[in-house]
Amino acid sequence: MGDSEYGLDPPTVDLVAKDIISVHKLGVEICLVIGGGNIFRGLQGSAKGMERTTADYMGMLATIMNALAMQSALESYNVNTRVMSAISVDQICEPYIRRRAVRHLEKKRVCIFAAGTGNPYFTTDTAATLRATEMNCGAIFKGTKVDGVYDMDPKTNSNAIKYDKVTYDQILQKNLKVMDASAVALARDNKIPIIVFSLKNFGNMKEVIQGFGKFTLVSPYA
Repeated sequence: MGDSEYGLDPPTVDLVAKDIISVHKLGVEICLVIGGGNIFRGLQGSAKGMERTTADYMGMLATIMNALAMQSALESYNVNTRVMSAISVDQICEPYIRRRAVRHLEKKRVCIFAAGTGNPYFTTDTAATLRATEMNCGAIFKGTKVDGVYDMDPKTNSNAIKYDKVTYDQILQKNLKVMDASAVALARDNKIPIIVFSLKNFGNMKEVIQGFGKFTLVSPYA
């Protein structure tokens, strides 16, 4: 959504797409899991009195809208993509089928997974970790507004300390706001490292993939 309060900001979508393309050109197989908080958050809708399951399904539909926007941006640069949804919307995207997704990667396509896990009460973080596990991904790269994991919110506390490395258990024990606990536990149980970095600076994704840039590594060992 860029600097807007909600919705899609085309220049921001384009910059993220260019970052993804720069990584794709390295020969990296890419699976994207996109949230929908810029359009609608199920938890916030629930807090305002909406029935939680309904609110979560609305959030899933928001992720499909974002996935289609990213697909359009990538394909405008001639990068083949497939949007695969955990809920059935056959007219606009494919259903998520693991073997089909693997085949898309083999054909050098970027897979965009939408609609979370397809179930209410599960976050996009959990969906990303689940898909990473199913697709046998080498790592989870979580793009955020900040350049790593801090001991407190750096946006509201100038004394916040950034971790270069942190363990899954430290995340859970200290309740660090990286991903929800179920997502962190799933990554830990399947030994998938999590790399937290900022999406705000163009070119940062490629640098992080190559081991440079600013990020925090979440792994079994600090």
